[in-house]
Amino acid sequence: MTLIAGPCVIESEAIIMQIAEKLTQLCHKRQCKYIFKASLDKANRTKNDSFRGLGIENGLRILEKVKSTFAVPVITDIHDCDMLKQVKDTVDFLQIPAFLCSQTDLILAAARSGLPVNIKKGQFLSPNDMQHVLDKALAAGNPNIMLCERGSSFGYNNLVVDFRGLAIMKSYGQPVIFDATHSVQLPGGQGGRSGGQRQYASTLAKASLTVGIGGIFAETHPDPDQ
Repeated sequence: MTLIAGPCVIESEAIIMQIAEKLTQLCHKRQCKYIFKASLDKANRTKNDSFRGLGIENGLRILEKVKSTFAVPVITDIHDCDMLKQVKDTVDFLQIPAFLCSQTDLILAAARSGLPVNIKKGQFLSPNDMQHVLDKALAAGNPNIMLCERGSSFGYNNLVVDFRGLAIMKSYGQPVIFDATHSVQLPGGQGGRSGGQRQYASTLAKASLTVGIGGIFAETHPDPDQ
């Protein structure tokens, strides 16, 4: 199994290094492949004044330090083609956020970079729709594409996971990742910010592994409430 894990966004170098060290140790102990995840810029926050990150330049410097210190690959979100140009020479994997999974130009540019790409299924799409998203990426000549389940919209401020979707997307022949933490998210559920029910994340993660998926995605933090 592969674990893709790290904080939602780069808050500080100290926290990033703390998280990377802990997760590297855990995965080494369990002989689990590990990819460090952190967003450089959270462009889809609920409120305009929410924290988005330390800036692309500072964020890339910190990701470089994670790579050199712990010898692990790193993955980060990209939101547009200009951002892709900034990050492609530093990161080892690219991630397309769920809200942007239908953005053809972004998907094609990411795939043409030659880096492996993890495409999150939009909360608004069925797993069958991800076949068309995958076809876009594969048409760019990049076979290293992953599809990621992160729950589907279920009324207001709630998500639900249809586990049939993991099997459906797996049938397309590419690795499937299960996002255990965003699948229990309550989007906008706390007014000006999103909430979640993290007590169910491990249960859903274990259930997803029975389908034979490629890995688990999880956002982690030393102090999740903050």
